[in-house]
Amino acid sequence: MLPTDFQIQMQHLLGPEEARLLCDSLTQSPAPVSVRLNALKPPAGLPAAERCEVPWCAQGRYLAERPAFAFDPLWHAGCYYVQEASSMFVEQAYRTLAAAETPRRVLDLCAAPGGKSTLWRSLLPEGSLLVANEPVRTRSQILAENLTKWGHPDVVCTSAYPDEFAALGGFFDVVAADVPCSGEGMFRKDAGAIAEWSTAAVEHCAERQWQIVNDVWPSLRQGGYLVYSTCTFNRQENEDNVWRICQQLGAEPVPIAVDPTWNIAGDTTGRALPVYHFFPHRAQGEGLFLALLRKTAEAPASRARQGKRQAAGKKAAAPEGSREASRWLTDHTQFELWPADEAHLLAVRATLADEVRRISQIVKTLTAGILLAERKGRKLIPQHALALSSQLRSEAFPQVELSRTEALAYLRREALTLPPDAPRGYVVPVYDSHPLGFLNNLGSRANNLYPPEWRLRSVQE
Repeated sequence: MLPTDFQIQMQHLLGPEEARLLCDSLTQSPAPVSVRLNALKPPAGLPAAERCEVPWCAQGRYLAERPAFAFDPLWHAGCYYVQEASSMFVEQAYRTLAAAETPRRVLDLCAAPGGKSTLWRSLLPEGSLLVANEPVRTRSQILAENLTKWGHPDVVCTSAYPDEFAALGGFFDVVAADVPCSGEGMFRKDAGAIAEWSTAAVEHCAERQWQIVNDVWPSLRQGGYLVYSTCTFNRQENEDNVWRICQQLGAEPVPIAVDPTWNIAGDTTGRALPVYHFFPHRAQGEGLFLALLRKTAEAPASRARQGKRQAAGKKAAAPEGSREASRWLTDHTQFELWPADEAHLLAVRATLADEVRRISQIVKTLTAGILLAERKGRKLIPQHALALSSQLRSEAFPQVELSRTEALAYLRREALTLPPDAPRGYVVPVYDSHPLGFLNNLGSRANNLYPPEWRLRSVQE
């Protein structure tokens, strides 16, 4: 049962008949299943044979049924991301702002688990930088994992609160804020969201969302864009906050061209704002609200952070083994090799190196570029992120094709026995030609180097 106060709220928002249709869809219709393909790692097929395109996202696909994604090695390889279809509408916001100018620095502020971040990275042109941030540490680890699997090198994953970015005054061309909300749009997928909903929670979320945008606002340059989104329906968290941002912070809403057949709704407040509502009884997806705003106010100058943070990209001489490790990349001349710590080596695109250093000196940085290698004594051990990166040179390591059964055993971090003629040393196990990680083939056995914290724990589909 949906909360009575919620049903009354929707009647005021949409009118009695539309509210009834919405509530029926939230309680009686199944949620559609959708994924988004990774153009860097195009899979030969999808988990469900019958599929159709998500109309507002070029790489989005609806599946006929929900398969067991955890048991598809291609999902673990980063060939696609399981993403709710409505949230892929971010692509239309990007195409609108990119028609005016090319963004070079983008902050995805509330990014975990990574659906919108991987989409942003796929949309952005080469040579641009994505900073994907999640303040909650446990969730930030999931974000870092998903971005590593996606495989693009020009990403920094951070864990910071919005006000920490203020020191980067005017640094970003785009800030995407998919702010925490009351979750009304997730009611049919998450019974917990129904149980936790209340009018007081809505008011609390609306004020929290305002504070998040207010805190990060100095980091967005004048003329830059805010992509504000929620997965909820009510006015307080959506139109009212957009209006407040425009009036108090200095911004103007930007229209996004939409096809009428997509059945996306507009402003529900009478202000005629160019905003975009996905209601599950109309569009094929979950609840989403999105607005594209252009910042008109001046951005403050950047300021130095008091107290120095140890930066992942601290400029220093590359450790021993850098020359060898650089040969593992498709074009090592495009990258700078840095010491991540005393044992690990990073590869960061040279044209973005100064920007990555600056970010890592301001906020806590979890990953930057490609985690390339670890030195243990005289040995140089390739890292998992390299295997999943689009920059791995295919000739750098021998590849061993695994069957589906073998691939799942590898993902469970089980011991594997390779064919007698398999090369000794570090090899890349692949499934359907897509790398899954590294093995160290000793002949009698192959040590499984899959990250323990990523291990597939279930043994049955």
